[in-house]
Amino acid sequence: MTPEGQAQTMHAKNFRKGSLMSVYLARGFGAALVYAVAAQAAQADLTAQDVWSDTKSYLTAAGYTVTGDEQGSGNVLTISNMALEMSMPEDGSSFGAKLDRLIFTENGDGTVSIDMPNSLPMTFTGGGNDEEPVSGVVTFTQTGNTMVASGVPDDFLYTYTATNAGFDLTSLVVDGEPVPLSAARVSVDLDNLASSTRIKLAEQRNYTQRFSADTLSYDLAFDDPDSDDRGSYVGSINGVGFDGSGAIPIEMDPSSFDQMLADGFAVDGAFSYASGNADLQGIGDGKPFAVTSASQGGKVAVKMDASQIAYDVQQNQTALTMTGADLPFPVAFQAATTAFKIAIPVSKSDTDQDFAVGVTLTDFTMSDMLWAMFDPAAQLPRDPAKVALDLTGKTKVLFNFLDPTVAASLEDSGESPFEVNALTINNLLVSMVGASLSGTGDFTFDNTDLVSYDGFPRPAGYVDLKLVGANGLIDKLTSMGFVGDEEAMGARMMMGMLAVPGDSPDTMTSKIEINDQGHVSANGQRIK
Repeated sequence: MTPEGQAQTMHAKNFRKGSLMSVYLARGFGAALVYAVAAQAAQADLTAQDVWSDTKSYLTAAGYTVTGDEQGSGNVLTISNMALEMSMPEDGSSFGAKLDRLIFTENGDGTVSIDMPNSLPMTFTGGGNDEEPVSGVVTFTQTGNTMVASGVPDDFLYTYTATNAGFDLTSLVVDGEPVPLSAARVSVDLDNLASSTRIKLAEQRNYTQRFSADTLSYDLAFDDPDSDDRGSYVGSINGVGFDGSGAIPIEMDPSSFDQMLADGFAVDGAFSYASGNADLQGIGDGKPFAVTSASQGGKVAVKMDASQIAYDVQQNQTALTMTGADLPFPVAFQAATTAFKIAIPVSKSDTDQDFAVGVTLTDFTMSDMLWAMFDPAAQLPRDPAKVALDLTGKTKVLFNFLDPTVAASLEDSGESPFEVNALTINNLLVSMVGASLSGTGDFTFDNTDLVSYDGFPRPAGYVDLKLVGANGLIDKLTSMGFVGDEEAMGARMMMGMLAVPGDSPDTMTSKIEINDQGHVSANGQRIK
């Protein structure tokens, strides 16, 4: 089995037991951020009581049951024995947190300081839908922390700083059996945190937020007691930042994502980092493996609202090395840029909506030892490879596919929730081993005609292509024995039918067109 396969096996066994745990870790993290941000609006002059009242109302509207003993004394309001609970009946899961105290102090200058414990245990349970029951405790800790609210009613600012903050798995029980922490380790730490959140309360809680941390480090490990499988994943990300905005409904149901969006939940922001490194190693199916990686920064941008969900991910100067029992030597790859983006509409509509998909890979190289496996004489050019694809188009959303019931029905029926009506190829590029293919194009699709192209909507449009270095590559592959003479001749005949010589040596161009009747032509000559 390849290192990738071993890694997948390792993760499958680990996350089968821990997938629900991950969900509640996320919920726990969200709750901790709620404490860090404190209230989402104030109704008067940012008094301690105002901040606490709105905090409680926000958490309650978000689905939490909030309890606590209130005691005021002068400019200080103390909430003792505070408890936070949320149950998800649909999957039998729950989340809870308890605070000995939460203190709001009016500073006399229009600001309110919020003091929360330096250690906060958060409990989670899960295991519905025939999954093994899982429960545990994740502890949030912070040191050197300050949190202050300022501003005016309905428009104020929250600032938070901490020398260190982190999350640690401190207890885990799977199927009634306690799991030693040496067999399941989860630790995440952030150093020198700083955040500012501006809240404007209107029909929704509208916010803008900035966050930074010098370093985010993580240490994850597991040791399967039923086998020899074990592994660890250790790494760090430096220069972490977030800049974004969004909206939170006054009342929302976090168990229904599609309803949250419909009610006005929105996010538009980007995480960024300056550099990172990771080390994954372990044993899968009795065989050792290791994967190390490093990068020089990147970003993860997310935008979602009731109309669309979009992701834009990019990583710079990536280096990846893999070793394993099935590999005779380390396998190494490098790339200057690896990027992926997608934007899809999510709202059911009878009119066309925009979508986009993009993939970029630049200056991709691999180690000489890997090249030597199939090209020991170095006959093929080893110039860095490039791949780019940029597509945009128009589509109708036929079903509300974010609704879990609808999604399950579509999975059973095999129906697509989308009807693509137009597609534009803004950029197509594949360049490697001395040859390159590039092109652009534009098509529309008639979804009422599923006969002309065997169940596929009838297209109409064109694609312009340019092929450079193809004959030279065929010659090299033939001399290396990868391509036989007959296959080479067939490839050249096909290029002769579909393309015409370009202005430069070993260059061919082709314009493939499909008209409204479904006729296909290449460079003006009908071929179908």
